[in-house]
Amino acid sequence: PRIDMADFREVFAKAKHIAIITGAGVSAESGVPTFRGAGGFWRKWQAQELATPEAFARNPSRVWEFYHYRREVMLSKHPNPAHIAIAECERRLSKQGRSVVVITQNIDELHRKAGTKHLLEIHGSLFKTRCTNCGNVAANYKSPICPALAGKGAPDPETEDAMIPVEDLPQCEEDGCNGLLRPHVVWFGETLDPDILTEVEKELEICDLCLVVGTSSVVYPAAMFAPQVSARGVPVAEFNMEATPATNRFRFHFPGPCGTTLPPALARHQTEIIS
Repeated sequence: PRIDMADFREVFAKAKHIAIITGAGVSAESGVPTFRGAGGFWRKWQAQELATPEAFARNPSRVWEFYHYRREVMLSKHPNPAHIAIAECERRLSKQGRSVVVITQNIDELHRKAGTKHLLEIHGSLFKTRCTNCGNVAANYKSPICPALAGKGAPDPETEDAMIPVEDLPQCEEDGCNGLLRPHVVWFGETLDPDILTEVEKELEICDLCLVVGTSSVVYPAAMFAPQVSARGVPVAEFNMEATPATNRFRFHFPGPCGTTLPPALARHQTEIIS
């Protein structure tokens, strides 16, 4: 792959349907803990020990403490220059009859906060809940999410589990349901929402430029999205701190922090027609 910004900018200037696939790296510069790699622990556990249906069935109080902690952390975080560049690019290009879609693995809603409209959150959102009884999905920005979780969720390994009774954990507010709520996120061992996957596939089929931003290209099925586009002959540009297992399949690779590399890549090109 080439590290040639001028060449990338030529391709960008002509693209009509741009698909941007983002992962944890785009939020790292906003101070969002990634829970991957070294030091990715909450108390004694790694995310993949808590983010499972089995962990929730065994100990819903502990799993809710973990997610309550993450929600509270996210409420204090803000989009960084990478999120803002993507949202600004979408806004600008839509006025020129061009489309930008963001397909994100992130559950932090920072793209939404930055103003991105066409957003496919393939792993769900920290700020949505789903009822384990009636299945209702609802946005939820309450802080704390329920009174029993107030002040709970500290990540320190010495912290004791709160052991909150199930009836005091977040409950469904649909008429007469009162089912236990769970975070509306895709846990390890769960499949992605088929409706969202169908939308993703449609977008990837029509895109004529694809950006892969801050993703390690190891989490499936998202890791396959950009290589599939590249196999069709569509230019793919990777923006990431380092090379990934998929780098060699792409036309461009721009190393470094996304907040530094992305804004100049997506800035207005001199050939753009501004209406």
